[in-house]
Amino acid sequence: MKNIIAPSLLSANFGNLEKDIEMLNASQCAWFHLDVMDGVFVPNISFGIPVVKDIARLAKKPLDAHLMIVNPDNFIGRFADLGVEYLTVHLEACTHLERTISAIHAAGMKAGVAINPHTNVLLLEDVLCEIDLALVMSVNPGFGGQKFIPRSVDKVRQLRQMIDRSGSECLIEIDGGINKDNVAMLASAGVDAFVAGSSVFGSENPAETIAFMANA
Repeated sequence: MKNIIAPSLLSANFGNLEKDIEMLNASQCAWFHLDVMDGVFVPNISFGIPVVKDIARLAKKPLDAHLMIVNPDNFIGRFADLGVEYLTVHLEACTHLERTISAIHAAGMKAGVAINPHTNVLLLEDVLCEIDLALVMSVNPGFGGQKFIPRSVDKVRQLRQMIDRSGSECLIEIDGGINKDNVAMLASAGVDAFVAGSSVFGSENPAETIAFMANA
């Protein structure tokens, strides 16, 4: 197993969420990816603190929370209290990004910064040595099941070069349109962690799909 697979619970069956969480606990996935949306930063609402609390109670693997919300600083402490390991905020949502990163670390979590498809990857350069994860959105955030944006591959390659030059140990995560057909190519481009939602939970055998992607 060489790839970090972080299935997005946004695509899970919320009518029987415990069953899907048990499946992930037994699978080769490494993290649980939590897409938190407020209907303001992105045009959709997903789930909030109460649902994350229930997931945290059942999950036996690290929680990787992606905040697609305005004013993420207001919630850092609450996600820390729930045991989230990676907390990712959007560069586009943070007026004082370095202060937000420091607050995440001070709360005992690893800090991630996400960028939307239209955001230049060079804007991450100044914080690469301060963050633990850089998330490249390969679809416009807000909805699952979207088609992968091809230019995201070039962004990943550029980001990998930037990280290698800086000496940072920052991981590269990608989210949007990830499936069995593109995971190996993206790993070769420099991706460490893969968020997969509909391609996992919509497959006939999610555990087998995760295993394939983890070892691609």
